[in-house]
Amino acid sequence: MKKMQQLFMVLLMPIFAFSITACAEKYTEGKQYTKVNETISAHAEVREYFSFYCPHCLRFEPFMETVKKSLPEGVKFERNHVDFLRAASPKIQAMLTKSVVVAEQLGLDEKLVGAVFNYIQIQRAVITSEKDIRNIFVLNGADGDKFDKLMKSFSVSSKAKSMKKNQDTMSKKGALKGVPTIIVNGKYRINTQELDKNNFEQDYQNLIKHLLTLK
Repeated sequence: MKKMQQLFMVLLMPIFAFSITACAEKYTEGKQYTKVNETISAHAEVREYFSFYCPHCLRFEPFMETVKKSLPEGVKFERNHVDFLRAASPKIQAMLTKSVVVAEQLGLDEKLVGAVFNYIQIQRAVITSEKDIRNIFVLNGADGDKFDKLMKSFSVSSKAKSMKKNQDTMSKKGALKGVPTIIVNGKYRINTQELDKNNFEQDYQNLIKHLLTLK
């Protein structure tokens, strides 16, 4: 049995090699993706730059959940909220950035991120303070006291500042001009307009897997 398994793997090796070569030939720098940095991130990641005030980001949400579930083991999906849209003040957008981190730490990020999107873009309600965000969270199952503590915590503030730093760095490099923007390993930006429109979802996932192999 062991010899048969070894033989099977030997027979598969050319197929794997062909698959990797095919991806390399299909995806071209400057077309399906753009190199926006000289170095890769310390850990394998797919980072989505988005805003709760962006209609395209809302429409992209279900698709990004699919992408998140398809990532190889060990690759982290990172949401990076931005504060440069004109629909709200930078102060309110910074609060929303912190709220994304809080949602993650509560283990309710998918539900709470969806609730904030719904509040702003479907209900057309306006967020004017941290209290408004707290109410959204509580109405969707979060503990109010935990929300208050986390919003004041060092860990949440630190990660929110890191998101802002990522945003500013990519903006200065010209890599981040709008949202949603997806950057793989801090180095490669996906150019969605160049992907196969007839098989967009699979092409997108294949491109991400290819970019994760690049250095």
